[in-house]
Amino acid sequence: MASHPFYDSSIHKIPALEEIREIRRYKYLIIQLVRRDILARYKRSYLGVAWTMLNPLGMMVIFSIVFSQLFKGVQSYPTYVLSGLLVWNFFQQGTNACMNGLVWGGSLIQRIYIPRTSFGVSAIGTASINLLLAIIPLLLVMLVTGAAIRFTILFLPISMILLAGFALGIGLILSTVAVYFPDVLEMYQIILLGWMYLTPIVYPESIIPSNFQFIFKFNPMYYFVNIFRIPILEGRIPTLTEILPALICSIVALVCGWIFFTWKSDEFAYRI
Repeated sequence: MASHPFYDSSIHKIPALEEIREIRRYKYLIIQLVRRDILARYKRSYLGVAWTMLNPLGMMVIFSIVFSQLFKGVQSYPTYVLSGLLVWNFFQQGTNACMNGLVWGGSLIQRIYIPRTSFGVSAIGTASINLLLAIIPLLLVMLVTGAAIRFTILFLPISMILLAGFALGIGLILSTVAVYFPDVLEMYQIILLGWMYLTPIVYPESIIPSNFQFIFKFNPMYYFVNIFRIPILEGRIPTLTEILPALICSIVALVCGWIFFTWKSDEFAYRI
């Protein structure tokens, strides 16, 4: 006799773990979402994905013209600025896309079943590809400015993985809150602007008075920018003391974001 599927209310599944299983099952959907995001973003652009490289490069040129004389003590200031911008752009684009993806995919959620986290995972996947492409102009800038390219840049994938985990966790938390409070989408842009200037991206941390440098210790993005820059500018692998804060921030954000999101995800179809 053929068996029929049935629902047993006595079986309690842990949403966070069940979502991980579903993401593995729907990995091809995530690949298609990433492909769609990249193609849709540059569909009407003559330069296409080149904008992924030109955008941070243009910002680097502007900041270098304005601030290079002010921060003469910074070795290879264009490389310093561009490396920081790449990290920041990844975080900004990834977290924004997490929120927007869930909102835009609301009608899809109401029609068919797909893992809710697939929008967040695909958003970070898209941001990761953009970051990989943006490393090309970073290497060109290093060549032009005479900055040494050392084997330590092979550490960058680890920096990117830790950053991706942090961005996904924050993106999932923001996406969950945005479902209930849509104004979060606009408020977050203001927070991002302030957060960027509290992170040493365009200025060296040494210009901040020592009695105010404690701010960096409470700024997670400081640690991610740091472990991305050290292999590029200092030509060494970050120490365990430098990696550990970024690792903790990444794990805590990802675990908390994943649990919070999956706990509330069943309600999204009724609120989006």
